[in-house]
Amino acid sequence: MERKRISGGRLRSAHYDEHAGVLEIEFLDYSVKRFQSVQVEVWRRLLAAPNPATFYEDRIEEEYPVEVASHRTDETARSQLDSLFGPAPAPGSADSTDRG
Repeated sequence: MERKRISGGRLRSAHYDEHAGVLEIEFLDYSVKRFQSVQVEVWRRLLAAPNPATFYEDRIEEEYPVEVASHRTDETARSQLDSLFGPAPAPGSADSTDRG
């Protein structure tokens, strides 16, 4: 099943594996949490909720075992910062030390 875009609050998208009962929620900061033993009805109700973020907070966040699945960075944002300020110096280089 494909990842579904979710609008509202801090949620970005979600994916549900009905066979495994695993619900993945991606947040605006690109972090992903994977919830175990989620019933298909919870997935359907999340997609149909007028406010998916509230449904997530009330019915999913504290109710199911969770693991942090991944955290990715927004390369577009990084490239925009690099174009403004230049690339970050490498760790340990003279430019990265505090000259107090």
